[in-house]
Amino acid sequence: KPAGGPLCRSGDSGFVLDVFWSGAFAQIRYSISEEVQEGTVVGNIAKDLGLDKSALKERGYRIVTGSTEPLFQVNQNDGVLYLKRRIDREEVCERSSPCLINLKTVLENPLEIHYVAVEILDINDHSPVFPEKEKRLEISESALPGARFQLQAARDPDVGQFSIQQYKLSHNEHFRVEVKDRGEDRKVPFLVLQKQLDRETAGKHKLRLTAVDGGKPPKSGDINIIVDVLDINDNSPAFTKELYSATLKENVSVGTVVIQVNATDFDQGANGEIIYSFGKEVDSKVMELFRIDENTGEIKVTGQIDFEKSKSYEIDIQASDKGQVPLTTDKSVMITVLDVNDNAPEIEVTSFSSSIKEDSKIGTTVALISVSDSDSGINGKVICTIKQEVPFTLAPSLQENMFAVVTRSHLDREMISQYDVTIMAKDTGEPSFLTEKTISVVVSDVNDNSPEFSSSPYTFYITENNSPGASVFSVKASDRDEGDNALISYHILRDVSGDNKLSSFLNVNSEKGDILALKSFDFETLKTFQFQVVATDSGAPSLSSNVTVNVFILDQNDNAPVILYPLSSNGSAEGVEEIPRNVNAGHLVTKVRAYDADIGYNGWLLFSLQEVTDHSLFGLDRYTGQIRTLRSFTETDEAEHKLVILVKDNGNVSLSATATVIVKLVEPKEAFAASDVKSAAKVDEDDNVTFYLMITLGSVSVLFLISIIVLIAMQCSKSTDYTSKYLQETNYDGTLCHSIQYRSGDKRYMLVGPRMSIGSTIVPGSHANTLVLPDRRRASEEVRHFKMETLRRLTVSIVCL
Repeated sequence: KPAGGPLCRSGDSGFVLDVFWSGAFAQIRYSISEEVQEGTVVGNIAKDLGLDKSALKERGYRIVTGSTEPLFQVNQNDGVLYLKRRIDREEVCERSSPCLINLKTVLENPLEIHYVAVEILDINDHSPVFPEKEKRLEISESALPGARFQLQAARDPDVGQFSIQQYKLSHNEHFRVEVKDRGEDRKVPFLVLQKQLDRETAGKHKLRLTAVDGGKPPKSGDINIIVDVLDINDNSPAFTKELYSATLKENVSVGTVVIQVNATDFDQGANGEIIYSFGKEVDSKVMELFRIDENTGEIKVTGQIDFEKSKSYEIDIQASDKGQVPLTTDKSVMITVLDVNDNAPEIEVTSFSSSIKEDSKIGTTVALISVSDSDSGINGKVICTIKQEVPFTLAPSLQENMFAVVTRSHLDREMISQYDVTIMAKDTGEPSFLTEKTISVVVSDVNDNSPEFSSSPYTFYITENNSPGASVFSVKASDRDEGDNALISYHILRDVSGDNKLSSFLNVNSEKGDILALKSFDFETLKTFQFQVVATDSGAPSLSSNVTVNVFILDQNDNAPVILYPLSSNGSAEGVEEIPRNVNAGHLVTKVRAYDADIGYNGWLLFSLQEVTDHSLFGLDRYTGQIRTLRSFTETDEAEHKLVILVKDNGNVSLSATATVIVKLVEPKEAFAASDVKSAAKVDEDDNVTFYLMITLGSVSVLFLISIIVLIAMQCSKSTDYTSKYLQETNYDGTLCHSIQYRSGDKRYMLVGPRMSIGSTIVPGSHANTLVLPDRRRASEEVRHFKMETLRRLTVSIVCL
């Protein structure tokens, strides 16, 4: 064919080929559907152009590309053009038709340029889509059939037969759809009114519009159309009742609702909003007594209604809507006035004393009142009473309708400090009127209550070695009075007889009740004492009360152990013991004795070997202080051994002392000689002791008789609230273990040492090393125990002397 004319056209594999020749270049046109897989062959350019396949690679056959990634690629070996990536026609060409992609291919040496056009064919891969999910239309109920309302068209990116072909509307009797074709695949739907709307019948219509394309099978998209029917004023207000009537008592308060009228309108918005008003012919005097709420239809009282002036009222009411051309309806309301007892009693306080003392006598006048009623006859007769149950009553006066408020019983401010007295005045009309008036009567205070301590007696525990001048505990009292009558000051009751000198070492904060110790207490010197604190109010005259304070001193580990044995002539804790060399294992060498003035764990002593020349020879009992041999002596053992014994207590911070025992080993004959010397010395001592023993026995007898007399005197004069007894027990078992017993009220206390041989039971209420013992003794047993303990203590004391 001539240059520029079509050479051939091929439809193989769904592709279309057109070849055009013009001078030094040629143009080929292919067709391919969108969305085909990448690598799909578009056509063989070398074959279609008649190029030598073997020279393609040598001449650098290629596609000229720009900055964007190419959609196609040519094989330099065989000249086949294939798809490099999947193509979306709507992305490449949008709605352009036909969709062509122009490629420029180049051969070097000699230069040849060939143009290739690839047409992207559309497939039905998109459904119609509306811009909105829902569309609302407002159509007046006055719209006539045939009215048209344009709707938004759906959009389908496909073209040609795959674009939107028709619109369908859901079935209804009021609307149908029409489509106007505006070219370029644009079809615009219109909603056409077939039947006139009535908002009062149906105020809203729901439709569904569907757009359908021409694919096989077709694809579609939907939109919901909601038609709101706009109202027009085509209905007049209608009252809900045929007759409105009401009764009204005279003298009702302004604002009282007499009756409420109600009308309805089937229209909507302003056309259905109703306002109420009086008719144009209503008398102006009636309008001064009544008004109507234009929104609610309530008729309210605005003036003084008096039965004697008018017994009834007939009022014309008008209901009107708010349409541009309002529609109205009229109705009459009949109001009947009822006569009542329309004057309530009045109470006037002519004289009033707002405060009265709590010690006022019965019959004291608090206030004078007068009552009155403007009515006459039975409606003006008044009965006057006091409403509450209060210690006041009404006493009639000589003058009519005059009353005095007087006390009828004694007052107590601490129980009730103020009374609200309500006076009621009631007439005898039918129905009766009741008037109330409240007066507040304040009961003033007098100093009639003594201070009361929060506890009686007080019991406190103080650790010895307290800081002088510091607060150790406090007492607290309260007074039910008020003001100065309840202002309390504290002081310690000093013992003028001088028996209790400890109170001079105490001071009290007069305002707060804090007790200060002016000296440091020593448990070993003083274990318990008591004193009294007086609380006095500031009334005139003032009242006071006192309380007993029991104080128990608690022990601290402030005494180091004292070595009783061994003691040398110069007073140091050092002794020498001689034992035969032939003694067996377990032989008692000596016994270290010690004493600690503290009690409990603070006085519990333990013994340990601090230093010893040979650990295999001697052993020490840690509890008794006994030193015994661990084995028999041999010829190689040294003749003298030094033992240093550490004695320490069991306090939190333990104190200790040391004793030194020098043990000398002697031959048996030397031991016997030493024994004879000691026996002779003992005989001499016995001769001297006999004389002292006779004196001792005589003294014990005399002291025993004195003890019996003292016991009888104490039993007759002892206090049931507080008794203190101290019983020293000297149980010697290496160390001096002892206990202190005392009583307070109905409880017995015992401060015990480490070896509590007493069969006691710990019960709740114990403090530190203080045991509270259950009091199982009878009076006779207590006397007997006291006698035995007194005798034993006297005996021990004399023996110690």
